[in-house]
Amino acid sequence: MKKIFIVLMSIFLLASTACANGNSSKGANASNKGELSDMKISIQITSDSGSHTFAATLADNSSAMAFYELLEKDPVTIKMTDYGNFEKVGPLGTKLPRNDTQITTQAGDIILYQGNQITIYYDTNSWNFTRLGKVDGVTQAELKKILGKGNVTAVFSVME
Repeated sequence: MKKIFIVLMSIFLLASTACANGNSSKGANASNKGELSDMKISIQITSDSGSHTFAATLADNSSAMAFYELLEKDPVTIKMTDYGNFEKVGPLGTKLPRNDTQITTQAGDIILYQGNQITIYYDTNSWNFTRLGKVDGVTQAELKKILGKGNVTAVFSVME
């Protein structure tokens, strides 16, 4: 009887451990939804309002990691145009892995669109996007003023 009890308890403990490990994988999947990491980049934006430099924190996903690795090689310059009075968008010149999820953007979000375009939002939009990161410490009004109504040039680089 004691042996049966020990066997049942062992099975119970193994099952509990397996369930706990299964739940921890949800945390790994949560990172693909755009939670921020400790990777920092710099963005220098030149627009009709002048030149402005921002820090940004990248998301914790494979797309942001690939973007960071691209920036480690050389800074990336993107000519961006306005779209819909809520974002600036421009071609990246290469493809990155996508981690698209249904999200609603906020001002300052840096988004990978279609795997080959970078977007900086200064207002909201809902769609299937891959969040790459977030501009640090800027309000919606400040960002909208800085991005202006015309085209902008954004230079993305790894912070030193």
